Amino acid sequence: MKRGWLAIVLVLGSIPPSRAQQQSALEHVPPDPPQSRVHAMPYGDMAEMMGMDDRRLFGKVMADRLEWQDSGGDSRFAWDASAWYGGDFDKLWIESEGERSAGGTEDSRTELAWDRIVSAWWNLRLGVRHDAGIGPTRDWASFGVAGLAPGFFELEAAVYVGEEGRTALRLAGHKDFLLTQRLVLQPEAELAAYGRDDPERQIDAGVSDLKLGLRLRYEIRREFAPYIGVRWSVAGESDGEFVWLAGVRAWF
Repeated sequence: MKRGWLAIVLVLGSIPPSRAQQQSALEHVPPDPPQSRVHAMPYGDMAEMMGMDDRRLFGKVMADRLEWQDSGGDSRFAWDASAWYGGDFDKLWIESEGERSAGGTEDSRTELAWDRIVSAWWNLRLGVRHDAGIGPTRDWASFGVAGLAPGFFELEAAVYVGEEGRTALRLAGHKDFLLTQRLVLQPEAELAAYGRDDPERQIDAGVSDLKLGLRLRYEIRREFAPYIGVRWSVAGESDGEFVWLAGVRAWF
């Protein structure tokens, strides 16, 4: 048996290459090896020569919600905007969210934090929070995470520690469903809970606010998209209310 296999190998090896194989071998000309090496240079010169800079700082401003809300003739203006500036891993991050009615601010939340990428999908945020609106202002130290969960849900979770032993928790999430390349349906949910009563700001201990919303936007451009929607919200032990929404989403 071994002699038979050896004979087959010898026969195959003796077959001359075809004309196509010979022509292919003649047409292939390997490139010459590099004749010079890149000399040592400062990082700035290297980045300019390569046309890329891994240390470059950049930023973004995002107005996720600029909208009018109407509930049985009671209208108000609401906003939710954020901005960041920094490098690939570390950024300065700021967010502002609130509502105004009858010329006054009913409630607002402003956060300033250091944002650090800790994995491919999640960021860590450490900073401070300032609440204003009805009643006295409140200040908090904040610790949270933000990122993309399985299923492409964008999530934010943060805990807060304030003066006089106050504590709070905030959870928020949303997901974009592309109905077409420009028409996007976005369901969202937000929950706020507090560790103790704060009667001066009309806040009860436990789950104080729950909001469920649905927005349909049309992206005229990716950076500019008007939308309409509806939101159901409940605060404390009050009955929930439905609010009709119309606004614009923009970023640059």
